[in-house]
Order: sequence, then structure tokens, then C-alpha cells
Amino acid sequence: QRVADEITTTFASHYTCEISLAEMLTQAHLEGYAKQATGEKYLVTPNA
Repeated sequence: QRVADEITTTFASHYTCEISLAEMLTQAHLEGYAKQATGEKYLVTPNA
């Protein structure tokens, strides 16, 4: 129950970008997530 209560606070994540597997291979996105900058997270959605 605790996890369910805190899903939008303690366990919340914020992403720089949501990309598909196909988009992951484009030059622009590749350069973006290859930097591995602090606070920059990419969410890969395989079904998109």
C-alpha cells in the first residue's frame, strides 16, 4: 500500500524525452542520450 500511495511522489521519475526503439537510432537522439548528463533521462518505449 505504501508504494501505491507514493507512486507520484517518492517513486516519481521525470524524463527528458520519450522515444521509440526506432527513434533511439536517429543521430539526434543518439547524441542526446550518449552524453549521459546529470538529470537527463530518456524513456524508451518499445511498443511505440
